Amino acid sequence: MRQIDYMLGGEDFKDMIAAHFMQTDVYYYPIKATGDKLATAITMGGFGSVPIVDQKKKLVGIVSEFDLLGAIMGGKELEKVTAEEIMTKDPISIVEYATSGEVIALLQEKRLLRVPVVDKQGTLVGVVSRKDILQGYLKSRENPPPWWS
Repeated sequence: MRQIDYMLGGEDFKDMIAAHFMQTDVYYYPIKATGDKLATAITMGGFGSVPIVDQKKKLVGIVSEFDLLGAIMGGKELEKVTAEEIMTKDPISIVEYATSGEVIALLQEKRLLRVPVVDKQGTLVGVVSRKDILQGYLKSRENPPPWWS
């Protein structure tokens, strides 16, 4: 769920932050999750990566389609390889209070489709995608209902 789903329209897009756009219902996995489980989540969920967290839900890595394909090309069986072995450690993330402009700049600069969102302690709180930002922009341009003013 995203906060923008509950907005009435007419918000100033420049004042919006990552917490407004991010999906809070996020698939994430522990470092011991096997590659086949991660591949299933990615293919069934329709996204290109999944965040990897420690026992306290602190973001420690990310496993992408590229990581899984690299494992296969390296002769590894996905049923036997763990997230910890193939994940990108210390992944790019953004804090929940980052402005819309900061989120867009990061997505554009790093050519990312989506980025994990963390709180001040580095705990995973959501994921924001380019599509989420675009939906937030469109929502901010809507006129609020006449009864709202």
